[in-house]
Amino acid sequence: MFGLLFFILFTPGISEFICTSSDLEMSYTFCDCAAHVFIFNLTPCSTMNNSGWNATLTWIPRNDIRFLKIVFHVWYDGARAFHWKELLCSGADDEYSVCGMLKGESLVTAFDIKGSRIKFPKGNYSIIVQGFSDDSEKNMIICLNFTMIVKRDPF
Repeated sequence: MFGLLFFILFTPGISEFICTSSDLEMSYTFCDCAAHVFIFNLTPCSTMNNSGWNATLTWIPRNDIRFLKIVFHVWYDGARAFHWKELLCSGADDEYSVCGMLKGESLVTAFDIKGSRIKFPKGNYSIIVQGFSDDSEKNMIICLNFTMIVKRDPF
């Protein structure tokens, strides 16, 4: 079953139910204290598809984006399952469209997420995605807290 995941994030601290299907539920909130303009679409709303997810993103950053490090923290049923850091923008030879954006400009982009090829076991996932404007990870410019509930095992 193909579904559409769509959410607009404007207010911090407000949790919103954003996606449901026979095998998946997702919700989100901001984990920092500032309001954001953020729109994200994801299809399909399912963990049972083998081809990956198609995503679109619209974001109006509150800061200039000269440097951007993204940090992912994933917990599965309360245990730390995955930690990953990626430097997207360093100020030299950057390949992503977000790099070099100025505060208040709109980023509109589409991309594939190949992670859905992973067979997610049934359970509760907490996913924190943080964006930092420095390598020391002290100047956070965005923080999202996703809750993903996988309702059935794919095996």
